[in-house]
Amino acid sequence: MLADPESKIIQEYGVFNPEATGMQKGYARPGYFFIDASGIIREKFFEPKYRERLTGNSIIAKLFPELGQEVTETLDAPHLQLALEQSDHTGVPGTRVTLVVEVRLPPDVHVYAPGTQGYRPIKLTIDPIPEVELKPQAYPASKILYLPAIKEKVPVFEGTFRISQDVRVSSGGLGGTLSKDGTTVALNGKLEYQACDKTTCYVPTSVPVKWQLQLFPLDRTRAPAAIRHK
Repeated sequence: MLADPESKIIQEYGVFNPEATGMQKGYARPGYFFIDASGIIREKFFEPKYRERLTGNSIIAKLFPELGQEVTETLDAPHLQLALEQSDHTGVPGTRVTLVVEVRLPPDVHVYAPGTQGYRPIKLTIDPIPEVELKPQAYPASKILYLPAIKEKVPVFEGTFRISQDVRVSSGGLGGTLSKDGTTVALNGKLEYQACDKTTCYVPTSVPVKWQLQLFPLDRTRAPAAIRHK
């Protein structure tokens, strides 16, 4: 938080919003900078629409995955283990929350990455619901595995890796229907994959996954007049 009554600092950072009017006049475009100990900007996170906001936890989840999510459930599935995580348990219209499936494979077992031909690649699917908008998923970089028996090279995942899915709480009319006590929505989906080891490719399988998110209305209470931006 920074007191910047004349908008000088946000102009130096290049985030002054000249199009803003009314209550928003003189404000910055909302976003985040990640500045290291030497004062160098390493990452920045901004959205085209000011009503769409990444949470602080979701930023931490992207920068430091081991710190940013809370494990909500651990599942034992055929040939692997899953840990379901989420950056936030609550949200308001416009909030972006990060859902994560951490996949833990035993040694010498792999699953196929998206784009694989001839095998069933791993795929996370979240069921659409009107309360949230699904953003593009993020998969890690895959490894190329050479299969000498058939002389093929295929992209795979091994060890432990994470698939993340950002969801945006809908702004379209939802805010007016939420009570101050909020409401809880279920985010259900499935993880499809085909696991293989050095000798066997197992039957493709599907595992159900789920998260819960509590939604609250926006707090539209204004600051006292004496401390509002002039």
